[in-house]
Amino acid sequence: MPKKRSGGGLSPTQQAAKFLGVSVLAGAVLAGIALPAVGALGLAAKGSVESFDALPANLKTPPLSQRTSILDAEGGTIATVYSRDRTVVPLKEISPYMQKAIVAIEDSRFYEHGAVDLKGVLRALNKNARSGEVSEGASTLTQQYVKNVFVEEAGDDPTKVAQATQQTIGRKIRELKLAIQVEEELGKKKILENYLNITFFGQQAYGVEAASQRYFSKSAKDLNVQEAALLAGIVQSPSRYDPVNDEAEATKRRNVVLERMAQVGDISQAEADKAQAAPLGLKVSRPKNGCITAVKGAGFFCDYVREVFLSDPVFGKTKEDRAKIWNQGGLTIRTTLDPQAQESAQQSIKDHVYTSDDVATAATIVEPGTGKIVAMGQSRPYGVDIKQGETTLNLSVNNDMGGGAGYQPGSTFKPIVAAAALEGGMPATKSYSSPYEMEYPSPVAACGGKNWVNNEGAKLANENETEVGPYDMKEATALSVNTYYVQLISDIGICPVTQMADKMGVERANGNKLEQTPSIALGVTEVSPLTMASAYAAFASRGMYCTPIAIESISQRIGNKSKSLEVPKSTCSRAMSETTADTINTLLRGVVEDGTGTQAGLDSRDSAGKTGTTDERYAAWFVGYTPNLAGAVWVGDPKHERKMVNITIGGVPHDKVFGGAVPGPIWRDMMSGALEGKPADDFNLVDIPDAADKDKGRDRDNGRGNDGGGRDDGGNGDDVGGLIGGLIDGGTGNGGNDGGWGNFIQGQGNGGNGPGGRRD
Repeated sequence: MPKKRSGGGLSPTQQAAKFLGVSVLAGAVLAGIALPAVGALGLAAKGSVESFDALPANLKTPPLSQRTSILDAEGGTIATVYSRDRTVVPLKEISPYMQKAIVAIEDSRFYEHGAVDLKGVLRALNKNARSGEVSEGASTLTQQYVKNVFVEEAGDDPTKVAQATQQTIGRKIRELKLAIQVEEELGKKKILENYLNITFFGQQAYGVEAASQRYFSKSAKDLNVQEAALLAGIVQSPSRYDPVNDEAEATKRRNVVLERMAQVGDISQAEADKAQAAPLGLKVSRPKNGCITAVKGAGFFCDYVREVFLSDPVFGKTKEDRAKIWNQGGLTIRTTLDPQAQESAQQSIKDHVYTSDDVATAATIVEPGTGKIVAMGQSRPYGVDIKQGETTLNLSVNNDMGGGAGYQPGSTFKPIVAAAALEGGMPATKSYSSPYEMEYPSPVAACGGKNWVNNEGAKLANENETEVGPYDMKEATALSVNTYYVQLISDIGICPVTQMADKMGVERANGNKLEQTPSIALGVTEVSPLTMASAYAAFASRGMYCTPIAIESISQRIGNKSKSLEVPKSTCSRAMSETTADTINTLLRGVVEDGTGTQAGLDSRDSAGKTGTTDERYAAWFVGYTPNLAGAVWVGDPKHERKMVNITIGGVPHDKVFGGAVPGPIWRDMMSGALEGKPADDFNLVDIPDAADKDKGRDRDNGRGNDGGGRDDGGNGDDVGGLIGGLIDGGTGNGGNDGGWGNFIQGQGNGGNGPGGRRD
C-alpha cells in the first residue's frame, strides 16, 4: 500500500482515492445522483481533502433498543413492551447460513475491501451513468451499519430520523469517514454482528433474532439456508419483500439471494436449486407489544409499573432521562405481583361485575409491612377500543399515575378518625348522643389555629331514622353511625385526623390537600383503591405504614452485558402505636362479624374491614384486611353519572347498592383465593367493654339467627329482630306488628314490618 511521502502529506494515490471516495462516491453514487463519469470527476472542490480530514471520526454508538420483560414475583412473564422489538445476540448464536446470506446479497466483497469498495463504486458509477438512473448502489455493509446507527440514535423522533436518512453529500461524507473508523476499530466479524443486530427486518422486528422469531418462531441460530436467504432478502426493502403480505414477491427475492450465494461459492448450485424449490415455511408469531398483552388481567398493573419508572427520580433526574432508558429497553423488571392473588382478584371481579355493566369495579391488594402490591385489577378491560368497553384509565391509582380523580370513600374513612382519636388518648368506650339527625357542631378546631364554622347550618343524618344513640365507638363503628363520628371529630379537632391520614399515606387522588372540614369523617374526599388498601395495611401491621411499591428488581441488558438498576424502596414508618392499631383491628373485626360487613367475612381466618357508601350511591366500598394482606374494592361509575339505584350488577338486580352487599362479596372471594395455602395468623385483639344497655326497651343482641346473619323473628313490640338481617339474601325475619325493629339493618330484604334500612 502506498506510504506517505517523506515530506509529509498524502501520496498522489491516496489523494486520488480520497477525492474519488468523497466527491464522486458520496456525492453522486451513494446520494443517488445519476451523473456522467466525466462530469462527476469534475466535482473536485478546493480543500475537499482538508475538509474530509477535519470531520470527526468518533462514531457514538447508542445502546441498541431492546424489548423489556415485565415479570411477576415468581418470574412469570406478565407482558413484553418495547419501542423496538429486538434481542441482541452474539455472532456465534446466528446461523452461519444467515451470516453468509447477508454478505452475499448486500456486500459480497465484504471480507476483501475496506470501509469503501472502490471496485464496487466504479462498477455502480459506470452502470448508473450509462443508464441515466440509479440502478445500483455501492454502500458496503460497514457504511450501511453506520447509517443504521444514525437511525437508531434518532429513535422515534421523525425529524431526527429524516436528518439521519436524508440523501445529502454532507451526510454521505460523514458516513464514509465514520465507516473508515469502524473498520479500523471493530474488525469484520464485529461489524457483521452489529449489523445483524441493528438492521430492520420488517413486521416490527429489529435485528435477526427478533426477525427469526417473528417469521419462523425460532432462534436465529437455528435458521436453515432458505430461511436465512428470506431474511437477508427482506433487508433491502422490508415493505416490498414482506413475506406475510406478499409471499410471491418475497419468494422471488429469497431465490435471488440463494442464487447469489451459489455464485459466490457459499452453497452449491444443487443446494440453491433445492432451497429455491422449497416453500417459505413461515410460522409467524404476531408482534406482542405493550401492556395490552398482559396476562391474568394485569394490564393496568403493567401500566402502573411503566408510570412508576417514568416518574421516579431513582431511574433518572428528568422525565426525559427516564423515558430514554425505558424506550431503550433491554430491561427485565421483576415486580411484586403475586400470580395467585392477581388471578383470584380478577376472577372475583369477573364473577361479580360484568364488563357490560353500567358501573365498574376496581380492586387492589397490598402486603402489610412491606408495601408490596400483589394484585391490581378492574372490570373494564385494558385497551383503547372504547366501543368494546376498553380503557387505559387505571381506576385503582391516583391521577398522576394513570388514574382518575378518585372516588369518595364514604364510611371507610371513619377508622382513620377513630385511630386519630385513640392515638390522642380517647378511650374506645367513648359514647356520644348520636341522634338520627343533627347540625354539624361549630366551631371545630382545624390546623394552624383556625376553626371551621358552620355558618350555613349544614346538617347530617344517619342512614335511617332508627339509628338513634347513645352509641359507643364499638357499636358506632359496627353500624357505621354518621352522627357519632361527626361528634367525635368535632371533639378531637380536624387536624389530628388529617395528620393521621397523612401518616397512613391517605392523599387525594387529584393531588390536592385534604379539606379541613368535619365532613371528612364521612369520606367526602376522593381517593383511590390503592391508597385505601395501603392505609388499612397499616392497621394490619400493627401501626406501621409502608409506601406501596410495585418493583422488586431491574436488570438492564446493554449489548451482551447486563447490570442491575437501583429500584424504589418502600419507606415504612410508624403511623400509630401498636395499641391503637390493635384497638382498630378489634373494632373492625366486629364490622365483619356483627356489623355492616358480614358478607365480606372470611370463615377460616381473622379478618377486619369497613364498608362505605357515598351520597346518592355513586360509589360503594369495602376495605379490609387480614394479618397477611390488605385489599380495597370500589364499585361505581367512573364518570360519576350513574347512581347505583335500581341497577343490575353482575346479573344481580339491586334496589340500592351497599358497601357490604356488592364490594363485600368481591373482597371476600378475592381474598379467599389470594390467601389459600397461606398461614392463618391472628390479630392482637384488645378487650373493649360493651357499653351499658340503653334503656330503650330493646335488646340489640336478640334476633341473631343462623340464616345469613340474623334473620330470626324479632317478636312484637320493640324487640330487634334480625339486627343485621337482610345483608345476605335480603333478610326474611319478621320485625313484629307494632312498628318494632325488624331487620334493623335489612339491606335489600323483604323482612320486617317495622322500620328497616341499612347502614354503611
